[in-house]
Amino acid sequence: MPRFRFKLRFVLALGLVSAVGLIGFAGCASSLQLAVHSAKPTIVAPAAPVQAATSISIPLEESSLGDGALVVDEPTSTDPMSAIQTNTIDLNLPSALAMVGGQHPAVGFARWRVQEAYAQLAAAEALWLPSIQAGFSGRRHDGNYQAVNGDIVDVNLNSFQYGLGAGAIGAGTTAQPGLVAQFHMADAIFQPKVAERSAWASSHAAAAVLNERLLDAATAYIELVNAHQDARILQESRDRTAGLSKITNDFAKAGEGLQADADRMQTELVLTDNRLIGARERIAMASARLAQAISIDPNSEILPLDVTAVPLDLVAAEADKGSLISTGLSRRPELKESQALVAAACEAYKREKYAPFVPSVLLGFSTGSFGGGLGNNSNNFGGRYDLDALMTWQYRNLGFGEQAARRQTAARIQQAKFEQLRVMDQVALDVSESYSQVQFRRQQIETTQRAIKSAEASYNRNLERIRDGQGLPIEVLQSVQALESTRRAYLNAVIAYNQAQFRLQWALGWPVSEMRSARES
Repeated sequence: MPRFRFKLRFVLALGLVSAVGLIGFAGCASSLQLAVHSAKPTIVAPAAPVQAATSISIPLEESSLGDGALVVDEPTSTDPMSAIQTNTIDLNLPSALAMVGGQHPAVGFARWRVQEAYAQLAAAEALWLPSIQAGFSGRRHDGNYQAVNGDIVDVNLNSFQYGLGAGAIGAGTTAQPGLVAQFHMADAIFQPKVAERSAWASSHAAAAVLNERLLDAATAYIELVNAHQDARILQESRDRTAGLSKITNDFAKAGEGLQADADRMQTELVLTDNRLIGARERIAMASARLAQAISIDPNSEILPLDVTAVPLDLVAAEADKGSLISTGLSRRPELKESQALVAAACEAYKREKYAPFVPSVLLGFSTGSFGGGLGNNSNNFGGRYDLDALMTWQYRNLGFGEQAARRQTAARIQQAKFEQLRVMDQVALDVSESYSQVQFRRQQIETTQRAIKSAEASYNRNLERIRDGQGLPIEVLQSVQALESTRRAYLNAVIAYNQAQFRLQWALGWPVSEMRSARES
């Protein structure tokens, strides 16, 4: 009779384990429901954290098993972040993406490269405008001097000039004109075009850098959500294992089970604790990577507000791969950058092609006061005006220099074109790979969903056998492990699917931060 009463109490205990375990599993399974057919690529609001399964404690008196009372304890669920610093920052995905801006080192560097390129464009456009030079100059000569008629005379003289321009000597023109424009006509015509195409290329390069950083931030955020939810799954599995370990240990003490089974359950509990430590390490590392991706203080721990991972649909499932590749080729900033560089190389070739046929120009104008005299006398100061105009044509190195310059720029055109082809192939590869990942990872989600149902059925059947007195608690362990494995497999499939969706969004050239407006338009 005492053994019958113990079995009855054990059945009641297992009933509570089953009920609480199924409630915890149902809560988690409902939070992981597939959202493949959602119309908008939004981050689903986080569900309430899944409660840890209730463990069962059956205290047994030393004198009689029949007098043991059934006690249900509510263990305190271990927070996966309990061992980590408390200085935290709460972020959701849109907030994380919004922080990837000009303050990010890579993005800021790329944007200032654009500013530099447009400054070079402004300088090229102003190439034909004159420069202003104002100053003064003095000259003193003592000794022999050759006159205009060829006579050598001994003369002491001085002169002084000030105003717009400087450096006038005798009857010669002002050496440093006050207003001077000196340029090659080919540079004035073609350099602005080259600089403009180069500035376009820098702008597209900056857009590409921003898109890559947004993709990195989105991926890092998804990894952080993955780490947190994986830790919760392990915590729930740990609570179930702890309950089974308690019952198995009571069975062994009562002589109803083997001490080896109790030791086996205790070993599994320790191994689960070890996996939980690894999960906490993953959380810390994922938080640090996200902090680096959005360039914030790494001393703060980031907590994701989107605590539940659900599949996101940024690109329609029925989209055709060929049309997606065409979209990527038309929108990717990397390809637009390569196209601008080809155009810049073509303009540079035109400059070398037409350079021998257009002149170099020198225009100068000076005005100011000039005076001087013999010895130390300086007088006869008065106004002076100089106007200079000079045009020269140059055919470099008997034509060999011209030919070499054209060959050099022609080679750069071919390099730019082949680079453009390489970028086109890379864009097509990015789209194709991401598209395939989305398709197959969607199938993984569906497969792991079925696996969760099978694991749940196995778990329930094992509990029924224990209730009917046909087995021991140790037999439930494999079902608990299978349930944990399938839930983690489903989580990994969802995370991999979301990462593939973001990568496909990036491969198509759509900024990750504009995914909502892109789909709604």
